Amino acid sequence: MKRDARSALLAATCVIGIGLTDVAGASDESVNITPGLSEIDVVHEGRTFAIKRMHTDDDRIPAPYSKAVRPCPPFCIQPIQIAVGVETIGELEMLGYLKRIAEGDQSVLVVDSRTRDWVMRGTIPGSVNIPWNTINLDFAEGFELSAASEQIDNIFEARFGAKRTKDGWDYSNAKTLVLFCNGAWCPQSPTNVKTLLARGYPPDKLKWYRGGMQDWIGLGLTIAKPEH
Repeated sequence: MKRDARSALLAATCVIGIGLTDVAGASDESVNITPGLSEIDVVHEGRTFAIKRMHTDDDRIPAPYSKAVRPCPPFCIQPIQIAVGVETIGELEMLGYLKRIAEGDQSVLVVDSRTRDWVMRGTIPGSVNIPWNTINLDFAEGFELSAASEQIDNIFEARFGAKRTKDGWDYSNAKTLVLFCNGAWCPQSPTNVKTLLARGYPPDKLKWYRGGMQDWIGLGLTIAKPEH
């Protein structure tokens, strides 16, 4: 296809709201992540997943993520920058972090901040689930405050790589945390980011995927569901 003709086709598909796969027919080859990247392999809860984009005309955004109207509060639109020094990332950056983890980089942890009921519907392969209310004293449920505080401290040490000292917390060897939840309207990962910062976590070690599951699924990227 000549350049001018392809440009016209791209413009037309944007105007009438359909994708190139609807025009030309979908195939594994035609629905890459980027022109030079078709998929990446990650391990999620002991299973290997190839993260790629859906490629059939029957693929659709599932109902939980297609809802346009949500009450605010609590489902208010989040800003692009959630906090000073915390980088907001997109899908390609997220894939870069997942690739690093898959290649053995233990300095990075991708964190699904949602509660378990949402995770059961699917998550980003290669992430770990640390619900937003398990590291925030104000929202810890089912624990006395002292027990909740100890639980949070254990997560910071065992999962995040921070170290307790007599003078507070040492984050020099703490992991870079890449946090996400359901999307730009979701307060769960923003709450975690603010909690982490309040506890002294370095902002340059926090990354926020603002688009979350809604954008991930909207782009047709692979999700992982628990086996049970």
